[in-house]
Amino acid sequence: MEPVEYQVILTAQARQLFSEIKDRREQQLLLARLEKLKHDPEKQGKALSEELTGYRSIRAVGQRYRIIYQILQDKVLVVVVGIGRRKAGDKQDVYTVTMRLLVEMMLESESDDE
Repeated sequence: MEPVEYQVILTAQARQLFSEIKDRREQQLLLARLEKLKHDPEKQGKALSEELTGYRSIRAVGQRYRIIYQILQDKVLVVVVGIGRRKAGDKQDVYTVTMRLLVEMMLESESDDE
């Protein structure tokens, strides 16, 4: 049986975070890491908990960056929701920024439903 290749997509928020990374070398390393998510994304990184339950995180560019993603098995899709530097305790930390963006996305979709 041939291995399944997932499609990797970035949300608008993840694309925005990626575009804010000015170092081209770091961008290239992040793109290479994203490419690897096409194969066995559930075996990479670690499952997150608490507010980010259902998401996974992988390290990139050495240990400095994190890529936060969700796997949609039924659609053979990896949805990247956050990319950025790990800065524990900082309001610009990738986990803090991603949680804020996910809350904003949920609020927007709720207002669209009304």
